[in-house]
Amino acid sequence: MNSLTPQRFIDKWSRTELKERASAQEHFSDVCHLVGHATPAEMDPRGEFFTYEYGMKTSEGRQGYADVWYKDHFAIEYKGKNKYDTLDGALQQLQRYRENLHNPPLLVVCDIEHWEVHTNWTNTEKQVYRFTNADILTPRVQRILRALFFDPAYLHPDRTAAEVTADAADVFRDIAQNMRQWEAAPERIAHFLTKLVFCLFAEDVGLLPAGVSGKRIFTEIIEATREKPKDFVYYTQQLFQAMAEGGKVMLRDIPYFDGRLFEDVAVEEISYEALAALEKACHLDWSAVEPAIFGTLFERSLDPGKRAQLGAHYTSRDDILLIVEPVLMQPLRREWEAIQQEAAPVRERYDAALASGPRAKVTAAANELIALRERILARLRSITVLDPACGSGNFLYVSLQLLKDMEKEVILHPLFAGLQTPFPAVHPRQLFGIEINEIAHDLASIVVWIGYIQWQQNNGYLSFKEPILEPLDNIRQMDAILAFDADGAPVEPEWPSADVIVSNPPFLGSFKRREQLGDSYVDALAQLYDNRMSGFTDLVTYWFERAKTQLQQGKVKRVGLLATNSIRGGTNREVLNRIKEVGDIFMAWSDREWILEGAAVRVSMVGFDDGSEFEKELDGQSVAFINSDLTKSVDVTGAQRLKENIGISSIGPQKDGPLDIPQDLAETMLAATNISKLDNSNVVKPYMNGNDIVKRSRQYWVIDFASLSEEEAAQYEIPFKYLEQILKPIRSTNRDRQRRENWWRMGRSGSDYRASVAGLTRQIFTPRVAKHRVFVWVDVRVFPDSAVVAIARSDDYFFGVLHSKLHEVWSLRMGTWLGKGNDPRYTPTTTFETFPFPWPPGQEPTDHPTYRAINAAAQQLHTEREAWLNPPGVPESRLKKRTLTNLYNALQVFRGEASGRVETAAGDFAPRLDVLHRTLDEAVCDAYSWPHAILADEEEMLRRLLALNLERAGDA
Repeated sequence: MNSLTPQRFIDKWSRTELKERASAQEHFSDVCHLVGHATPAEMDPRGEFFTYEYGMKTSEGRQGYADVWYKDHFAIEYKGKNKYDTLDGALQQLQRYRENLHNPPLLVVCDIEHWEVHTNWTNTEKQVYRFTNADILTPRVQRILRALFFDPAYLHPDRTAAEVTADAADVFRDIAQNMRQWEAAPERIAHFLTKLVFCLFAEDVGLLPAGVSGKRIFTEIIEATREKPKDFVYYTQQLFQAMAEGGKVMLRDIPYFDGRLFEDVAVEEISYEALAALEKACHLDWSAVEPAIFGTLFERSLDPGKRAQLGAHYTSRDDILLIVEPVLMQPLRREWEAIQQEAAPVRERYDAALASGPRAKVTAAANELIALRERILARLRSITVLDPACGSGNFLYVSLQLLKDMEKEVILHPLFAGLQTPFPAVHPRQLFGIEINEIAHDLASIVVWIGYIQWQQNNGYLSFKEPILEPLDNIRQMDAILAFDADGAPVEPEWPSADVIVSNPPFLGSFKRREQLGDSYVDALAQLYDNRMSGFTDLVTYWFERAKTQLQQGKVKRVGLLATNSIRGGTNREVLNRIKEVGDIFMAWSDREWILEGAAVRVSMVGFDDGSEFEKELDGQSVAFINSDLTKSVDVTGAQRLKENIGISSIGPQKDGPLDIPQDLAETMLAATNISKLDNSNVVKPYMNGNDIVKRSRQYWVIDFASLSEEEAAQYEIPFKYLEQILKPIRSTNRDRQRRENWWRMGRSGSDYRASVAGLTRQIFTPRVAKHRVFVWVDVRVFPDSAVVAIARSDDYFFGVLHSKLHEVWSLRMGTWLGKGNDPRYTPTTTFETFPFPWPPGQEPTDHPTYRAINAAAQQLHTEREAWLNPPGVPESRLKKRTLTNLYNALQVFRGEASGRVETAAGDFAPRLDVLHRTLDEAVCDAYSWPHAILADEEEMLRRLLALNLERAGDA
């Protein structure tokens, strides 16, 4: 292997006058000698991974080559000596067919004298290393050249695109803060920031010219006016005006942008500090900023409360792909695969005709190939996508990028090599959106355009006709689920027709809807959707209903929507039932973690159509069918509420205010006497919420005046005066007239609960939402919180059946989920009232051996569990870890259903607890006359329970 010193290399190539083709290979061979690496001929004589003139076709159909290609290292395109002005074109050539070069991490262009090494790693900030032959004397450039051959990763950018975008958000925070100080409206701030962002982006991708000094023109303006805010306004407004109409700024021609972004060319006079922040922004690579994260950038800038966490409302690309890929791209990929199979034999005929056949055969085969290619390209260029809750455009941007990636794949596919190929034509005009928020609506158009321009630049197609931007009138600012006709009556708003709907509609539970949207809006929704939607469904379900209507009317073919995972159960699931009546669910992720306003929530993703999709996938696995509760197994959604179960379980009364009090205050009230001689224990009662059950009790009490009149309640002097001071001011502004006028009472009286437990000495409580489905015995004097389901039975048999595995499995499948930990929710209606007990409640044969066996097993479970939770003589300080949550966590670990460390005492008791539960489960199986083996087969349990439910309901 020859060696060559840097100086000899520089001297030799400073004198050469050879043309491009004659000089390129010798120049590269000398570079190999310079860094001590074998040449392509020495290392790879067959040209399989390191070679000159790696053959392929350019997108224009001409025979083209990467002048040098080294797999997994680099591709180099040479130009003639001192043709520096042609290097941009050389880079675009590499970018256009980099996929055919196996996407090397580095793209290099060189005109013999000048070098540019462009990084090509995905999802990273793009970096360019520029140097000349003379710089090869420096250690820095010698390291760069050696890295090309021996360690490409050495040149990897340190930062991801998301990190660059985070820095951009920090910069604009200062500008937004400055504008907030003089009370600028958020819309005004957003419009101004959007124009600044686009100018920074436009100059970094080369859409704006260099200024007089040679620096980028917007950067030049910012740096020149850094301490002159009025000058900044003057020159920036000139730039905005030129971008709006086309024209000159500082003797430079500015393209005509239009797109309505610069309809308002006003420039705000910002502070010195804000200008300093803007100057910092000039040094970021705005061409690398991730468009899908722009919404978060602006939220952090406009709302100080959302600065803490980048990504609070950011739907990541990976998450978006889980919907967009199967809903939008899967049918297109199938069509493309079919085209390839059809085109393969035609290509063989074309190649054979090129080699020896007559010209007519070449032309005929070429025309067939072009027709096949145009068939799939026409599909890609005509398919339309609607996001009816588009926010800042993330779903639309990702959809556009995927369509353009596939279009490029078709254009550059070897099947069509040598044929004249068209310019990519997938365009933002294929995207439709609906967004009610003005700021997000305006931002969505810019995000789509930035994403489009970014793709064109990164793939070697950055060539635009003026105007560069087109108005995206197909992204509409409007309410997607409610409109009003000329008479003021609520009507469904008209959605644009589209082939595909993909969206992440807003998450808002039914209980928060009135508070956040207002009474009139909620009432109008209820009136419009009265026959279809329950008033207790989450807001997101209205988008499912509207999309279902579009499907029925033939205005859309496929839909993919996101919702909280509570859509799988309760009243929310009704909309999925209706979807399956007119079509089918072909894709679902039943339960995934999601970030919403900085907090983890659980979501479901649902794809549906008219039933024509034959491939179905649930949680990433191929399945035969998907139920409306987003399961693949026994469909229990058809279970009926059983009359025999009604009136036994109820949710605790709702306080609607601070009616709960600590024990010391309760003791004071209980010790007091009233003039009326009435005992305060009539209205001051022990109280439990869900945490009191699964953790240690807080020993709280509640003031409960039930249905007493104000005069009757006032006879309980201290409790009444306490609520008069604490609760009455809060209730005085309550929108509900009953709660406002009857301010001393519970918000919801709980008459059903009171009636159900009348005459009992004890009752059963279970938390509505908890990680483990546990039941506890509670004295009937204890009052349940609204986060508790109370069951009005006092017999051990009933407690035992509730605590059996059969009831647990049923409740998990029939219930819904809530909270950060995806905890299951238990409800009196869908969970309890649908469960078929071994005997209908009230008809149990108390002398039956299996009844007595369940009784005994339940008593033993309760006795031993209570002994573990509250061992005698142990101070409260040492009992903190003795909770039902810790105990059942340990049981899960013992059974191999979970992993992790457990509290020692709980771990010690877990084996015994397992025995107690297994004994109880087997006794319950005996009561059903079912084999114990079904305890290991949840699907069989559900099948049998569903059959019994339908039989009891009269449907079997």
